[in-house]
Amino acid sequence: MIKIFIFLIISHFLLFSCSQKKVEIDKIKEIKIEDQMITSYNEGLEALKSGNAFVAAEKFGEAEILFPQSVWAPRSALMAAYSYYTYGLYEDSIYELQRYLKVYPLHERKGYAYYLLALSYYEQIIDEKKDLQPIIQSKIYFEIVAKDYPKSEFAADAVYKLDLIEDIMASKEMYLGRYYLEKEKWIPAINRFKIVVDDYNRTIYIEEALHRLVEIHFKIGLIEESKKYANLLGYNYQSSQWYEKSYKIFNKDYEAIRNTKKNKKDSSLIKKFKTLIK
Repeated sequence: MIKIFIFLIISHFLLFSCSQKKVEIDKIKEIKIEDQMITSYNEGLEALKSGNAFVAAEKFGEAEILFPQSVWAPRSALMAAYSYYTYGLYEDSIYELQRYLKVYPLHERKGYAYYLLALSYYEQIIDEKKDLQPIIQSKIYFEIVAKDYPKSEFAADAVYKLDLIEDIMASKEMYLGRYYLEKEKWIPAINRFKIVVDDYNRTIYIEEALHRLVEIHFKIGLIEESKKYANLLGYNYQSSQWYEKSYKIFNKDYEAIRNTKKNKKDSSLIKKFKTLIK
C-alpha cells in the first residue's frame, strides 16, 4: 500500500511538473505568435501608408489568422476591408466586412463597418437607370448608421449621402416618367411621377413631377385631378417655373395677359422717365 501511495505521489508530481512545463511552453508559443501577429499588422500599416493597399490587406489578414483570439483580430479584419476599399476592390471589401460582422458581432467598431459597407456599395453607383442594386444596398447601410449610430463621427456623412441617394432614385423615376410621357403611355408615366411626389418629395424633382401630373391628367381629360395637382403645386411652389407652366395649361391667354401687364409697366416707366428730363 505504501509503495502504491508513493507511486501516486510521484506520478502526481510528474504530471503537475509536465503540465506546468506545457503551460510555460504554450505561453512562450503564444508570445511568439503575438509577436508575429504584431509584425504582420505593422507591415500592413506600412504597406497602406506606401499606397500598396493589396499587400496591406494580405498582411492584416495574416495578423487575424495568426492570433484570432486577440483583441487585434477584429481590428485586423476591419483594416483588411478598408485596404480593399482604398484599392477600389469593393466586392472584396464587402465580403470582408460581412464576414467581420458575422464573426465579431459585438465588436466596438461595428458602426464603422456598416458605414464602410455603405460606402463600398455607394462607390459602385454608375448608372442608376440600369442598376439599382448598389443604390438600394448603400441606402440600407447608411440608414443603419444614421439610426443606430447617430452620435458617431460618420453619422453626418451618412445622412448627407442618404439625401444624395434620394435625389438619384428620384431622378431615375423622372427619367422613366418622361420616357413614358414622350411615348404617350399615360398610366405608367403617372405612376412614375406619383412615386416622386409620394416618396421623394424632399428632392429637387418634386416641382416638375407635380407639373407633369397636371399636364398628363389635363391631356387625358381628368380636369379635376389635374386641378388638384395644380393647387398643390401653387400652394407650395408658387414662384416656381413649373407652376407657371401649369398655370398656362388652364389659362390659354396667360402669355397675352402677361405681355399686356409688362407693356403697361414699361409704358408707365417711360412716362416717369420723361417727366424727370423735362
